[in-house]
Amino acid sequence: MNSKVIVLFNHKGGVSKTTTSYHVGWKLTELGKKVLLVDGDPQCNLTSLILGEYFDDYYINSETNQNNIKDAVKMAFEGKPHPISAIDCFSPIDNSNLFIIPGHMDLSEFDPALSLALNSNNAITTLQNLPGAFYELIRLCCEKYEIDFVLIDMNPGLSAINQTFFMISDGFIVPTNPDPFSVMALRTLRNVLPRWKKWAVQSREAFADSAYPLPESSMKFIGEIIQRFNLRNQRAARPYQGKIQEIKDYIEDELCPVLEKNDMLFDNSNLKTKGILTDHCLAEISEFGALIQKANAASVPVFALTRDQLEATGTVLDNMIVSQQRFNTEFERIAKVILELVK
Repeated sequence: MNSKVIVLFNHKGGVSKTTTSYHVGWKLTELGKKVLLVDGDPQCNLTSLILGEYFDDYYINSETNQNNIKDAVKMAFEGKPHPISAIDCFSPIDNSNLFIIPGHMDLSEFDPALSLALNSNNAITTLQNLPGAFYELIRLCCEKYEIDFVLIDMNPGLSAINQTFFMISDGFIVPTNPDPFSVMALRTLRNVLPRWKKWAVQSREAFADSAYPLPESSMKFIGEIIQRFNLRNQRAARPYQGKIQEIKDYIEDELCPVLEKNDMLFDNSNLKTKGILTDHCLAEISEFGALIQKANAASVPVFALTRDQLEATGTVLDNMIVSQQRFNTEFERIAKVILELVK
C-alpha cells in the first residue's frame, strides 16, 4: 500500500484527538492530497463531524448502515468464509478529496477476541486473521479511492484495538493539553509504545501466512500538539504556560530519547533548519471559542468557514477572521510537517 497511515493517540481523554484529526485531514486535502479518516472511537465523534445532519440516517438506512468499521471487518471476527472488502466511504459535500470509514458504537465488542489473538502468538488458528483485519479494510479502501494519507482517530485507552491501529502506522502524533495529568499520561506512553512496536516487529513473521498479514510499518513519532488552553494577549494565559513547558521538556528530555532508542523517531533536523519547528511540538492551538460552534453547524473546519458562515459584523467579525488565520497557520504547519516527514 502506497498510502501513509498516521494515528493520533493519547490514552488520556479530552485532548481534542477528534477535532485535530478532522482539521489536519481537511488541511492535507487543501494541499492536494486525498485523505481517508478512520473513526476508531466507539463514541463516533469524528463520524458525526463528517456526516453532520446525515449521521442518524446513515446508521438506519439499509443502503449505508453496514458501511462502518465494525460491520466491515466482522466476518473475520465471526469466522465467516467471505473475505473483507472495501466499503463505500462517505465523502462530505464540501470536500470531495476527504473520505471516512465511519465508526461504530459497539466496536469495543471485538476487543476481547483481538486481545486474545495478540497474546496467543498465533497459536490459536481461529484467531490468526484478527490482528491484520483492520489494516486489510483500510488498504482496500485506500486502493478504491486512491488515498495518499490515512488518519486514524483512536479512542482513549490502552486497548487491543488501539494497539492494532498503532502497529499499522507509519507515524503517530500525540495530542495533549496543559493539565495536571498530561505528563502522567506521557509517562505511560513512554513505556507502552515501544512495547507495542516490539510486538509488531516480532510478530510479522508469525502472522505472515494469515489471510490478513501485518504491514511493514515504521511507527515513528511525528510530534505532539498542545491544545485546549485560553489566550491572553495573543499567548497562552499564565496558568497554562508552566504546564505547556513541562510537557515540552518531558517529551524532549524523556520521551524522545526512548523513542529514538527504539527507532521510533523521525529526523526533523531539516525542519528545524528551515525554522518550521524548534522541537517536536507541531503546534500550540488554543481553544476555538465561538468558531467551533459555527464550524460544527456548517460541517467544515474553523479555518474553512466563509464570511457568510461566520454570521458576524464589525469588530466581532474582524476578531474571528484574525483567529481563523491563526488556526489556519497552525494546521498548515502540521500538514506540511507530515508531508516532509511521512514519505
